[in-house]
Amino acid sequence: MSSVFTQMKKTASYCATEIQKHDSVSVVSHIDADGLTSAAIICTSLQRAGIEYDVRFVKQLDETIIEDVANINPEVVVFTDLGSGMLETINKYGINAVISDHHQPQGTGEFHLNPHLFGINGSYQLSGSGTTYILANELGNNKDLAGLATVGAVGDLQHLKKGELTGINRMILKEGHANGVVDYCKDITLFGKQTRPVFKLLQFASDPYLPGLTGNEDACIKFLADIGIRFSGDERWRRWIDLEVPEKQKIVSALIQHCVQSGIPSYKVERMIGEVYLLLNEKEGQEMRDASEFSTLLNATARYDHADVGMAVCMGDRGDAYDRAKALLYEHRQNLVKGLMFVKENGIIQMENLQYFDAGNNIKETIVGIIAGMSTTVIGNRNKPIIAFADADSGVKVSARGNQDLIRRGLNLSKAISEASIAVGGTGGGHDIAAGATIPASSKQEFVTILNQIIGQQLR
Repeated sequence: MSSVFTQMKKTASYCATEIQKHDSVSVVSHIDADGLTSAAIICTSLQRAGIEYDVRFVKQLDETIIEDVANINPEVVVFTDLGSGMLETINKYGINAVISDHHQPQGTGEFHLNPHLFGINGSYQLSGSGTTYILANELGNNKDLAGLATVGAVGDLQHLKKGELTGINRMILKEGHANGVVDYCKDITLFGKQTRPVFKLLQFASDPYLPGLTGNEDACIKFLADIGIRFSGDERWRRWIDLEVPEKQKIVSALIQHCVQSGIPSYKVERMIGEVYLLLNEKEGQEMRDASEFSTLLNATARYDHADVGMAVCMGDRGDAYDRAKALLYEHRQNLVKGLMFVKENGIIQMENLQYFDAGNNIKETIVGIIAGMSTTVIGNRNKPIIAFADADSGVKVSARGNQDLIRRGLNLSKAISEASIAVGGTGGGHDIAAGATIPASSKQEFVTILNQIIGQQLR
């Protein structure tokens, strides 16, 4: 892996040389946590190098956006966390582009940094922010940005396949650790250890799903009380980070026993304990301290058309930008609850190899994928991938979510979604466990029928 890392650095150096030829750079990035951290990494490195820049965030890179970028006629455009799938169109419009991406490449480009070109899987061995971190360090010494690269990788769920960051992601993590930026350790993997009351960790647990606890606040509080955990104190609810080590051990032991008694396979129970990532320069008890919570905060900004707020937080703003980000996070959580209630009330349609729901205009297209993932823990069937539809300006947004059990059986949503969307005149792609597409509004039924057949072939 170290030799591949070296080869990628050489390509990154070639790309950086092209960037350094220009006085100003246009950056185009994706709107998720990996895209925001990617943009923050490259913009911080450009700022330090004295190069002017402007930033544009997009939900999806298509020909219309590429044409808009070309019409501005920038000196050079750096595409981060996207671009590899649109190389032919970028070339068609004559854009001087540097691509820093980790999705499956389609076409070729002169200044193209992508792990797949070096035999590295971009789904779990290197994120978009990690790729951009490599590029940034060829523009100067930017190793302190390893924390942001870790947040991006975790936000992209790259740690779930192996229970920890692997491949070049891990090499970046170790660089960050060596420089006192990031720490990593084994801990409970449930979300919200820095900011949520302990019972909320159990209430919203999804991987593994906790029978009788997930989705049931009263049951979670009783569970903790029954094992003697004092769940409130000092006029506020206690968080995981407030607990003593013996208390944490007691909770984990009781949860494991609960899961085993509920018939959950041991390999699923083992996922409850895994590697977690802390940003050492951030205050304990804030979202930015924990890579998973930080990535959720960023998603809450970008998915509500305030990616600039998330990037400002990434670049160190702990004043107005952080306050706005927290407000957006609160709104985001409220919308997730409303969206989940919509799905529960309207139900999920079951097909032989997949399940789906159509949110129409009732759920924002930018969060429908998150709600799809949450739905499988409450009312869906975890033995099938879930597909969600939501109305979008350009047609219908499709979001697909799987899980590691399905991946082990052969599911690859990136390939399935790409093939099915092309068949109905749309575009799509992503990763094996999570993917998305935009398709014509009239083709939903045809699309889901084709997708059901493709997924059936994969799982067989």
